[in-house]
Amino acid sequence: MEDPAMEHNVLGSELLPCSYDPLTGYFRDGCCNTDDSDSAAHVICVKVTREFLAFSMSRGNDLCTPRPDYRFAGLKPGDRWCLCANRWKEALEAGVAPPVVLDSTHIRALEFVLLEDLMQHAVPGRNTAV
Repeated sequence: MEDPAMEHNVLGSELLPCSYDPLTGYFRDGCCNTDDSDSAAHVICVKVTREFLAFSMSRGNDLCTPRPDYRFAGLKPGDRWCLCANRWKEALEAGVAPPVVLDSTHIRALEFVLLEDLMQHAVPGRNTAV
C-alpha cells in the first residue's frame, strides 16, 4: 500500500478518513485506502441508509449483523462505511444508492463509476471522520 498521506479522493485532494466508529476500510484504518489486494475496491465512503442496507441484504451481503471475527460491529442507518465500488453502482442502478462522502472517497472509485453520479449523491459540505 502507498503511504496514506499520498492517497487522493475523487475531487483530487487529500483523501480524508471515512469513519472510526464503526471502524471502516479494507485495512480497517478508518479510510477508504486500497491496493492491489483489494479486489472488491472498498473505495466509496457512504452514509448508509435503511433502504441501502435492505438492498444489500437482498443481494446476499448482510451488513447489519455483527461479525467480530472480521472486526465488524454491524451497520445501522447513518453509519459511514467504505463500500465496494460495484455494490454502490449496483445500488445506483436500483435507485437506492446511499449518499457519498466525496472527500473520503478514493480516486480509484472513478474506475467504476462516474464522478457526476457520485456528486449527484454527495453528502453536502466537507466532512470529517466520525
